[in-house]
Amino acid sequence: MVDLSCYSLEAVPEYLFYCQDITHLNLRHNFMSVQGPGGLLNLPRFSQLKSLNLSHNRLGVFPECVCDIVTLTELNLSCNNIHTVPLQTGNLHSLQTLCLDGNHLSSLPDELGVLSQLSSLGLSFNSFSHVPVVLERLSAVDKLAMAGNRVETLELCSLARMSHVKNIDLRLNGLRRVKSESLEAVTQLTQLDLRDNCLHSLDLSSICNLETLHCQRNQLGALTLSGFTLRMLHASSNRLTTVNVYPVPNQLTYMELSQNLLEYLPDWVCDCRKIEMLDITHNLLSELPSRLFNSLSLRKLLAGNNCLQRVPDLLDHVPLEALDLQHNKLTQLPESLFYKALNLKSLNVSANSLESIPPSSQSEESLSTLQELYLSGNNLNENCGALLAGHHNLRVLHVAYNQMLSFPASKLSKLELLEELNLSGNKLKTIPSTVSSCKRLHTLIAHSNHVTVFPEILNLPEIKLVDLSCNELTEIQLPDSLPPTLQELDLTGNSGLMLEHKTLNLFSHITTLKLDQKCASTAGDSLSVSTPWNHGYSEMSGQRNKLCVSVLTVDHFGDGVEACYGIFDGDRNEEVPRLLQCTMGDVLCEELQHSSVDRVYMCNTFLTSHRKLGMAGQKLGASALLCYVHRNLSDPGGSLSLTVANVGTCQAVLCRDGRPVPLSKVYSLENCVEEMERVKLSKAIITEDNKVSGVTCCSRLLGCSYLSPWVLPKPWVQTEPLCVQDKFLILGNRALFEWVSYQEAVCTVQAVGDPRAAAKKLCTLAQSYGCKDNIGAVVVSLHVGEDSCTCEPTVVSAPEPRAPPPAPAPVTVTPGPGDAAALSSSSGVASEFNSETSASEVGSEAGSTASDEQQSSGLAPRPERRCSLHPATSLCGIMVPGSAGAGPHPGLFQRQPSCATFSSNQSDNGLDSDDEAPLEGVISNGSRLEVEVDIHCCAFQLRSASSDSSRDFDSEKQSSDFGSARTRRQNSVVVSATNGCLLAVCGREIADLKKSPSTSSLFVKKLSNGSVVAPEDSHNLIEVALEAPKKKSGYFTAPAQQDPEDQLIVPPSLEQEVREQLRGQSPAPSSAPVWDHPHPPVFTSNLVPGPGPTPILQQEVYDTAL
Repeated sequence: MVDLSCYSLEAVPEYLFYCQDITHLNLRHNFMSVQGPGGLLNLPRFSQLKSLNLSHNRLGVFPECVCDIVTLTELNLSCNNIHTVPLQTGNLHSLQTLCLDGNHLSSLPDELGVLSQLSSLGLSFNSFSHVPVVLERLSAVDKLAMAGNRVETLELCSLARMSHVKNIDLRLNGLRRVKSESLEAVTQLTQLDLRDNCLHSLDLSSICNLETLHCQRNQLGALTLSGFTLRMLHASSNRLTTVNVYPVPNQLTYMELSQNLLEYLPDWVCDCRKIEMLDITHNLLSELPSRLFNSLSLRKLLAGNNCLQRVPDLLDHVPLEALDLQHNKLTQLPESLFYKALNLKSLNVSANSLESIPPSSQSEESLSTLQELYLSGNNLNENCGALLAGHHNLRVLHVAYNQMLSFPASKLSKLELLEELNLSGNKLKTIPSTVSSCKRLHTLIAHSNHVTVFPEILNLPEIKLVDLSCNELTEIQLPDSLPPTLQELDLTGNSGLMLEHKTLNLFSHITTLKLDQKCASTAGDSLSVSTPWNHGYSEMSGQRNKLCVSVLTVDHFGDGVEACYGIFDGDRNEEVPRLLQCTMGDVLCEELQHSSVDRVYMCNTFLTSHRKLGMAGQKLGASALLCYVHRNLSDPGGSLSLTVANVGTCQAVLCRDGRPVPLSKVYSLENCVEEMERVKLSKAIITEDNKVSGVTCCSRLLGCSYLSPWVLPKPWVQTEPLCVQDKFLILGNRALFEWVSYQEAVCTVQAVGDPRAAAKKLCTLAQSYGCKDNIGAVVVSLHVGEDSCTCEPTVVSAPEPRAPPPAPAPVTVTPGPGDAAALSSSSGVASEFNSETSASEVGSEAGSTASDEQQSSGLAPRPERRCSLHPATSLCGIMVPGSAGAGPHPGLFQRQPSCATFSSNQSDNGLDSDDEAPLEGVISNGSRLEVEVDIHCCAFQLRSASSDSSRDFDSEKQSSDFGSARTRRQNSVVVSATNGCLLAVCGREIADLKKSPSTSSLFVKKLSNGSVVAPEDSHNLIEVALEAPKKKSGYFTAPAQQDPEDQLIVPPSLEQEVREQLRGQSPAPSSAPVWDHPHPPVFTSNLVPGPGPTPILQQEVYDTAL
């Protein structure tokens, strides 16, 4: 077997033709040509070839030469833009499998009918308007695979003539009618798939042996079936008011009727003797038949999101294992529920009006096997705690948002097997100390209570996550050591909590530590001007091992009267969301300098961010949503507008006068008909779970470049003027709005009020409703009105020499012997600190870059904008000399100390770490390399201010080392000290530096294999950081082309010459900065790591050590 896929080949290597024992040849994803020495015309030279894969080669025509390979048993020509099949195909008498999916075929030749051994024929995603007649002669073919064609009418009489076809797939055909003109029965058909069509009614009573039917996502109002052999029925997302099945389907085991208009269940459902799973969620049911509830075969019943007011009593023991009754109108449950349903393992009755729960048994001894119990969103009080103690096997307990004043301590101690406990949104003042008896507890969530004392949970051996945010904690009593399993601790929203250095040092090993930032802004701080909005956000990993959702929240964006919010969901990868979180705000800030048209600057922001993902965006992708609050161009006096852009499944909802106003568009194949048609026309293969090539359900993403042109980065853009009735803006990922409706989200946020507590509640409710995935929510409270005019100029104090910045309060510790805790602070905003990340995560935190394009000279300049995550008077949490104020402002992102663990003792420049001179900001403790970076650094503007030079010189003498960041005031250059290479330079000087013989070698990229290559203009800090060693992950590995940079190799002998050339540069220092000098500055050789003093450049330099 020879696999040559994804090598960009145009011909088969000549030496392969001398191998006569090749039986399997894979040439997919290449650019094979027909002519030439190694072209397809030479393939018949392989005399033993049995399997040939030529898919995705853009052939344009069916290669007739393969018809001469008579030994072929398998031929794959998918996705080659083929329009016709030649007559010579009939020569392949041994052919058993023929794949022609993803082409432009509209007919098949009659000569195919002689292929008696052909058993598998793929015709999906072509242009057939009817079922080919030749299939009647292919007696060995048992499956008709014609998904994604143009068949609008299916005639059952034609199927009756195909006595060999048992399985038919007609998904995504635009099917409108299924005709049954004759009384002839179709006896051979057992499986029929009609999903995602345009059917309004369906009568399949003539298919008497049908076993499985898929008809989801049509417009069916009525469905009629034969029940003789029916085993599985999937009919969700229709408009069904009734389902007729005759006779009673005694073989039926699975039935899905969710998201329809059923007001009652048909009687025949209760008579099914083998029914095991019934899904009737999201209907209009007001009651459940007693016979159904007492069925002796039913094991899983999903009846949530209906109008049920009561549940029938259980008359006898039933085998029910899972029961979902959430979002109904229940006030009580059957008294005998738990001791009659002894097999019940999961019960969800969230979002009802329950005031009590039934007892676990009739006696003191309980036989309950219940493992998961969800009771959130009811009216339960502390009395239910005693009733819960009888469920000794409980592993998951959610009783959030009830009326509990306390939880009985003696009862909690009996739940020894408890693993996850959620007590959020109650009125608890303490967590019982007996929680320490739950030795298996790994998750405790108790936010939004009145807890004043930290619970005794840090002695639990398996504790991983503790969320005590939005409480009234004042102090924490800690043991001498913390469990090594603790990964996340959230203490935000506790205004009276003060942590000592000893406590912070003890928390240093926690991967994610969330604390409030406290800082008192001075009266002269330009950031003290209030804005008509504030925000809160929440992220929960659910049952995933990692968090793949990131949020961007900037209350002060640009000139201080604008804001930027975003959410990014990577589904199963965390790299792309973090990269977007670090860069997208700065890209937007840069694009706003080039255009003031909403669709232009938003589209450019998304496209630029997509390009700057670099190699990470080749195989991985993420949904992205960006919201930009700004002044209305038509009314610059004070009115505000909201511009929203999104790709993927992240969504934004505006609460206007108590009603939800969707602002985004869901770009998934199931939800967007236009996108489905576009993807079909581009001949993508859509799998049965509605995913493009089986990878993603989204048709528009940032990243996933290898899926182009099927998956695009072009966003949906909408601008909405804000008015007094707009109270909240809600941003969420797919998982949030999959479980929480728009209306419920709006009502929830209105009831809570506080944005942070509201975001917490949204995520908690989604988990209580059954969500297992990552959840992210951002809630922005809007105060838009006549008293919220934003046209006032920003208050800036008169320039004067600035005192050294105040020492910030400690927040987190970079693990290492003797390291002191270093904490950046800001009032009321949560900072999340990662104390241990992979090397790839250092890349995602390395910095942010904006668009490479130069500012257009034809547009009027917009108000001065600087770093998108910090206002004009600060740079990444570091006050720029000459600015007023002494500290960061609430609402700003702060620095995140990070450390990367490398497996090699060699540094990236090939020198031993012991021989290198220490880099500023880099701490090495032997096996670990700790790098202090600011994830929100940004290239700031050139400023002509010769009068400020003396002030700058004075301020340069003062210490600016707060938050572990080093800043040197010189001219206007941004330097990143990564292996001594200059990576980013502001302004037009970068082009001149590249051309200069003495400095051109600085603009190189050191690859992991030791090669030095010249980077493209789009390369940035992130792409360089991605070359660092990183852990192998289980991400989907798609075929990737060879990196073109690897072809630009500089011989190693030239590297020493480059270094000597750099050391030869020694510019004379000038007496004063020259801000408008037309030529680039000359850099000293000390930019290359090595012994010697730090160079003094007559430029403004911001160093970021990677």
